[in-house]
Amino acid sequence: MPRYRVDIRVEFLPPPGAERQVRDAVLATLAMENQPVDSEVTLLFTDEAMIRSLNRQFMGDDKVTDVLSFPAGDPTPGSEKYLGDIAISVPTALIQAEHAQVPVNAELQLLAVHATLHLLGYDHYKPAERQRMWGVQSQIMADLGVGFAAPS
Repeated sequence: MPRYRVDIRVEFLPPPGAERQVRDAVLATLAMENQPVDSEVTLLFTDEAMIRSLNRQFMGDDKVTDVLSFPAGDPTPGSEKYLGDIAISVPTALIQAEHAQVPVNAELQLLAVHATLHLLGYDHYKPAERQRMWGVQSQIMADLGVGFAAPS
């Protein structure tokens, strides 16, 4: 039985093997950050139109982005620790992977790690925060056997 729960929803079909690899990336991030065993995350594979709509509605930014994180906040006592939601634009990841000349599934894993770290309170707006977040992100990607961790 898995230690954590990652509920994956698919609105835009990712490449073969991506669902498992992205789930593994989220699980590795939760484990590395020592999250409680009942932690849960929902992840949505979607398209550019939906991610733009979510970005506009929740972030006030009317543009396509690669990934969004929606932290859940504090759980109700006695309930599972629901950490929040992640939405990944598969078409945007495909474009970014091509530009970076990396495998698409590796790019999707990077986005999942990045978004999960945001759910856990990491940020990258200040240089010290960015250095810390990208350091953890790089370590997780290395642990997954992916040899890059370009900033997201």
